[in-house]
Amino acid sequence: MKQVVQNYKSGELAVLDVPVPGCKPGGVLVRTAYSLISTGTEMMKVSEAGMSMLGKARSRPDQVAKVMQSVATNGVPATYRKVMGKLDSYTPLGYSLCGVVEQVGAGIDDVKAGDLVACAGNEHALHAELNWVPKNLYTPVPDGLAPRHAAFGTVGSIAMQGVRQGEPQLGEVALVIGLGLIGQLVVQLLDASGVRVVGVDPDPARCELAERLGAAACGDPESAAVEAAVAELTDGHGVDQVYLAAGGGSNQPVELAARLCRDRGRVVDIGKCRLDLPWNAYYEKELDVRFSRSYGPGRYDPEYELQGRDYPIGYVRWTERRNLACFLDLVARGRVDVEPLVSHIADFDDAVETYRSLKDGDLKAVAVLFRYPEQEDRAEAPAVAVPTVNVKPSPTRATGKPVRLAFVGAGNYATSMLLPHLARRDGVELSTVVTTTALSGANAQRKFGFAEATTDLDAVLGDKSIDAVFVVTRHSSHADLTRQALLAGKAVFVEKPLALTEEDLAGVLAAVEESGNDRLQVGFNRRFAPLLTEAKERFGARTGPASLRYLVNAGRLQHGSWYLQQGTEGSRFEGEGGHFIDTASWLLEADPVSVYAVAPSGNEDLQVVLRYPDGSTATISYVTTGAPGFPKETLDLVADGKVLRLDDFVRASVYARKRWVSSRLPKARDKGQNAELAAFVKAVRTGGPMPVPLQSLVATTSATLAVQAGLAAGAPVTLARAL
Repeated sequence: MKQVVQNYKSGELAVLDVPVPGCKPGGVLVRTAYSLISTGTEMMKVSEAGMSMLGKARSRPDQVAKVMQSVATNGVPATYRKVMGKLDSYTPLGYSLCGVVEQVGAGIDDVKAGDLVACAGNEHALHAELNWVPKNLYTPVPDGLAPRHAAFGTVGSIAMQGVRQGEPQLGEVALVIGLGLIGQLVVQLLDASGVRVVGVDPDPARCELAERLGAAACGDPESAAVEAAVAELTDGHGVDQVYLAAGGGSNQPVELAARLCRDRGRVVDIGKCRLDLPWNAYYEKELDVRFSRSYGPGRYDPEYELQGRDYPIGYVRWTERRNLACFLDLVARGRVDVEPLVSHIADFDDAVETYRSLKDGDLKAVAVLFRYPEQEDRAEAPAVAVPTVNVKPSPTRATGKPVRLAFVGAGNYATSMLLPHLARRDGVELSTVVTTTALSGANAQRKFGFAEATTDLDAVLGDKSIDAVFVVTRHSSHADLTRQALLAGKAVFVEKPLALTEEDLAGVLAAVEESGNDRLQVGFNRRFAPLLTEAKERFGARTGPASLRYLVNAGRLQHGSWYLQQGTEGSRFEGEGGHFIDTASWLLEADPVSVYAVAPSGNEDLQVVLRYPDGSTATISYVTTGAPGFPKETLDLVADGKVLRLDDFVRASVYARKRWVSSRLPKARDKGQNAELAAFVKAVRTGGPMPVPLQSLVATTSATLAVQAGLAAGAPVTLARAL
């Protein structure tokens, strides 16, 4: 395998071929997807390596003291050989990465091969294709978080530990001195904690970036604007905390901290800057100077880092690993944004040139990532674009008369679940039924009272008296028929699924954009089921994230069913899975941001995990191998100390401060078709909004398609809004 190394004596940088590390007990072997260059710590090390021996000694007086002690103990010749031997050796670089677990060592049960993890440690998260990482220095990556963003985990933990040492409180004001990589993260973490932030850096571009990421004001340390901003935000008292995230040999940061901090304020040293504390200034204000030790408790403790002995959470709330997991969670939930910090992504093979460009100043960057191209497809979480509906709808008018409907398709679902409700509904006229065979059309005309039966679709689409078209055909035709009906200016009710491919979905939306006609409804009826809507009302509003479990006991299909024609009609879940995703999204009142699907070999059973913006999750267990006598659909929603339970649309209950249990419905379950049709007809008749927003229909369809993409990739799929 390849690894980036440096000779500290000569300053030489190289990408060497080295042996693959073994997978020892208590850790995992990780194949790197992205590793992050710390433009502060690493570049300081690279710069020191290029100095003369005298320069190296001046930059590391702590090491000189060790050498002198060794001389006193072992003599000059032995010490010289020891020092030169150490200097003239290759040393590794790097300490923050994201990768895929290649192999699991004995004693590890929290991850498995193929899982995406973020790793930390200057001995274990190196710029190398493979790393062995002990348990307490890795953590699983949340679903939907891109590997390049997860690679920030270690530096994020460093920033987070610094912020924890400052003990920020809501409403306080903080000063961050140094707006490099760590400083930018500190700004965002403080902003997420309800603290107003003033930033200090001589680089105007970094000041501008920090302000975009949440700082109230930023400026040059010599600028009067910084002192003015502090005075305005604190009523002249001074900031509550100062975070020293700067490097270099200047004593200006600690002097500025003393000047702008309030009495008994806190000064936290995160970076490596000069600390000649002006005694009078710090004494008179009784400033509390604190040091932040790297990633958090556990750092430099071999029993924690190498032997995997965790600290009890009751005694040490935030350890290295917990900080790492917490930071990734904040990034995954959008509370911290690392993407604006990425100045450059370099191929791993170009590592040496990248370091040289950084050292020489040709590449000015806050954060630089190495990408490992041979593993990119495997490690990068696949994504499905969720098209954004940006269309100005044409004006809609109330009909002022009964709604005239046409049906394209008259199969079993149309004749058993839709037409019986419409045939007896006031204000509806069944105008025309279109089928591919004359007899099926004649049967539907006779049973439900259609005025006309035909096989000519074009005639129906050209009939200006028809207000809405129902598309109730085989799945593969839904998208094209919907597109044609929209272009003809009709309101459209299409049974699920809306589309079987991303291209088909794009075609439907192109028709919406071209025609200005967004009058579309997909047959997601469960959100209209009276029992479920009442249960949701009784459950009430949520304040925290929810956990939803949806078991669908789908059962086996009869031999010969066209649902089994996956080559043309899509998978079974693609056909009906949108029902369950839509129900979950409606209950959670949001669209999913990621999908993770797994399936056992040999059957159609699926486990689908949906993740939502507020951290809520929905797990859909779609099984075909269950007992036929077991209920088809059961659902549990848990949040805020409450539980909603649905038992197959026959009974519902809510467990909260007061328990509510519905009366048991008759054997015929009401899954919402009648209410859904009523809402659709009303929207067409009155010109009001459609029952479900078009963007929600698109998001559900994209999430359904992402299930197949996730199964193929064996990884979570990010649902990214297309611009």
